[in-house]
Amino acid sequence: MSDTQASVGDNFDLLIHAGWVVPVQPRGEVLAEHSIAIAAGEIRAIVPRSEAGNLTADNVVDLPGHAVMPGLVNGHGHAAMSLLRGYADDHSLMPWLEDHIWPAEGTHVGHDFVRDGVDLAALEMIRSGTTTFSDMYFFPEACADSVRDSGMRCQLSIPIIGFPTAWAGGADECISKGLALRDDRKHQPRLTVVFGPHAIYTVPEDALQRVSTLAAELDLPIQIHLHETRGEVLQAVEERGERPIDTLTRLGLIGPRSQCVHMTDLGVQDISLLVDHGAHVVHCPHSNMKLASGACPVQKLVSAGVNVALGTDSAASNNNLNLFEEMHTAALLAKLVSEDATALPASDVLAMATLNGARALGLDHLIGSVEVGKRADLIAVDLSGPETQPLYNPLSQLAYACNGSQVTHSWVDGHALMSDRGLTTLNENAILERAAHWQARIAGTGAPE
Repeated sequence: MSDTQASVGDNFDLLIHAGWVVPVQPRGEVLAEHSIAIAAGEIRAIVPRSEAGNLTADNVVDLPGHAVMPGLVNGHGHAAMSLLRGYADDHSLMPWLEDHIWPAEGTHVGHDFVRDGVDLAALEMIRSGTTTFSDMYFFPEACADSVRDSGMRCQLSIPIIGFPTAWAGGADECISKGLALRDDRKHQPRLTVVFGPHAIYTVPEDALQRVSTLAAELDLPIQIHLHETRGEVLQAVEERGERPIDTLTRLGLIGPRSQCVHMTDLGVQDISLLVDHGAHVVHCPHSNMKLASGACPVQKLVSAGVNVALGTDSAASNNNLNLFEEMHTAALLAKLVSEDATALPASDVLAMATLNGARALGLDHLIGSVEVGKRADLIAVDLSGPETQPLYNPLSQLAYACNGSQVTHSWVDGHALMSDRGLTTLNENAILERAAHWQARIAGTGAPE
């Protein structure tokens, strides 16, 4: 393969010589011994190494034995909750939220908590290959500051909840503060701001209707927790006489810019609605399994033509933000649930963690695949270690054998976030010191039972 927008004599900012390039698009393709040329943050050429001799660059990175692929896209999470990792394990969803997480948040969450928690999450995500993440949490302005400094790319979902929190007094104030943040940060690079109504059981219907109207007027995506558990669906039917997805459809909140998170309890009619309206699903297998929330029927969704992305949810319910582990689990769980060993093969689950995630976030014109003209959001994965030998198929090793520690380099817009496992934009020691401060402070209030 040779694809280029370069001309003879061009000088590039960065030239990467890779053992393999995994472009993701076309699906399943692997390019052995290829080089990627980058200028002004954009991929300008992808050529066989044998044809790269005439290319010059300010920075040349030689990565034999490495696969270079798109940076991973974490389609859903609550990054600051990394400071609550392991705080309240082994509970089902509603007791976990009502008896442990919400009280802890009520006591401790503020701007500093969120900034320090997002920094910790960014550190973990960069080290395990994520370059783009979606975040839904209080004090989103603190997350925006962290994104600015870390160099990552982020979809910031305005957290909308119908009861008072440390950030806002209710849904209306959440919307107002979120829109003000959108206006304030509209020129911040690598940041998009969308609506994030938490769930149908935490946001009143009149507020959901307002979100629907504003999203249509402003052409903004929405992300919402939906059909996370069977109990949520049953409660909605009892209270409203309709399933949650039916309520959102009636309100105009299910469409091609809707990101439906979890979706474990789905019938044929629910999948048909997703197909008919072009909505996206964000699958969070580790979190759903740990909270015993259920299993998203991924293979049925994929077979029906629904775009399915991957997310980690929070480190408080996962307990990590590692998309390599999420890929591995998603592939195995899909095979188990469908009783079909051919379900969700390596090439498909790699797409879920990259291009499908970019598509769900409305960023697939920029990122998610290694293609000329796209932004240079890339990672390099070392496949030379014993965990990935012998190597018959790089796609198989990436999906089933890698655990994230093999990621050696990370770039966003062609700028290095990590080089040879060394972080270039974040102060790891300072971030870990702040995490230790919060651990001592939170544990001092009494550990959960």
